[in-house]
Amino acid sequence: MATEIERKFLVRNEDWRTHVSSGIFYRQGYMASTATCSMRVRCGGGQGFINLKSATLGITRKEYDYPIPEQDANEMLDLFCEGPLIEKTRYLVEHAGHVWEVDVFAGDNEGLVVAEIELDAADESFALPAWAGEEVSHDPRYYNVCLVKNPFKNWRA
Repeated sequence: MATEIERKFLVRNEDWRTHVSSGIFYRQGYMASTATCSMRVRCGGGQGFINLKSATLGITRKEYDYPIPEQDANEMLDLFCEGPLIEKTRYLVEHAGHVWEVDVFAGDNEGLVVAEIELDAADESFALPAWAGEEVSHDPRYYNVCLVKNPFKNWRA
């Protein structure tokens, strides 16, 4: 079984931008979301993916991610996914031996910027960059599947 161990943080400023050159724009949507899992389709960087992820709250979840033809992924996004779609640009930022994924959201989630780090173990230590703020790993509002149903524009402070 595939296991994802991921921690998620709000981004407090733009300092991370000095460490990247370009990002990849993604569109993603959810074909199903139940009490046990979500089924996602994503397109970006000329590739398509289908993903199943357990619906458990926390930093450790089961995840299965498979490449599919980009054209198929785009059709699934347009035909089968609940709107609004998630639109974001993902940037990879190296910091202290780890790669951080910084997602800058657009559309109904514009204004939200989140940094994620994938770990090999739940208790793995890592250095938190100065631009990373509050941890939101346990707050379901920041899960992409939840941002479809309750976009950031509806609840941001």
